[in-house]
Amino acid sequence: MKIALIAGQGELPLEFAKNAVSKNENLVIYAIKHLTDKKLSKLAPTVWLHFGEAQKLIDSMKKEGITHFVMLGRIHHYSLIFSFHKLDKRAKQFLGKLKDKRAKTILEGVIKELEEEGFKALDPTPYLENLLVEEGLINSVPLEKEFLEDVKFGMKMAKEIAKLDIGQTVVVKDKIVVAVEGLEGTDKCILRGGELAGENTVVCKAARKNQDMRYDVPVIGLKTLNSLKKAKAKVLAVEAGKTYLLDREKFIKKADKLGISVIGVKLDDS
Repeated sequence: MKIALIAGQGELPLEFAKNAVSKNENLVIYAIKHLTDKKLSKLAPTVWLHFGEAQKLIDSMKKEGITHFVMLGRIHHYSLIFSFHKLDKRAKQFLGKLKDKRAKTILEGVIKELEEEGFKALDPTPYLENLLVEEGLINSVPLEKEFLEDVKFGMKMAKEIAKLDIGQTVVVKDKIVVAVEGLEGTDKCILRGGELAGENTVVCKAARKNQDMRYDVPVIGLKTLNSLKKAKAKVLAVEAGKTYLLDREKFIKKADKLGISVIGVKLDDS
């Protein structure tokens, strides 16, 4: 098995690459110029591509003898929608035949396109299981009773929004949905919620119904905490078993220092 890691922005591709290399996997990294972390190139052979070079990616994967691929890391949804002029002919043709431009549609379409070329999509979960958030309180800041109902309400709303493929995150206060994540992403959604509702908001993040763990799994990390701090939010609730937590030790230490409760919530997919 020879694996291609198609890497976007953020630390998740780094974590996968480290674990894959530690398991002696035959790994080739496909990185996007001006987007992917340069540290990846120190872990395995790396091919650098410009954003939208779909044909070059496929040709290189065939030349390298790739059998399986993984897609990890952020490529902002709006980049695909509003940077059409940067895409090569293959990428433009691909986008043109999709039924809509929702993130789920695009990502499932990419997987189908690559599998039709003979590559098999690999579930990265076995390489990232140590990052999955468990059920219950993650850090040492107890969840205050006054926020419990907001967590229950917010997680239900986040699951519904994720099911519609609008976003993964909602900000709530007093059982009112203050902000819903759209194209702007999680961090800007959190900040917008703080601007609208002030301090003591509850931020909830959930996966899609029957989340396909091969792509677009929810992720939280230090950057998320920075946004929570700026918004003066009080709680971060995420779906247990379907959310990746980056830099766990640093994250927990910082969340404790900020007085933010972080909790993993088990949700029913039915």
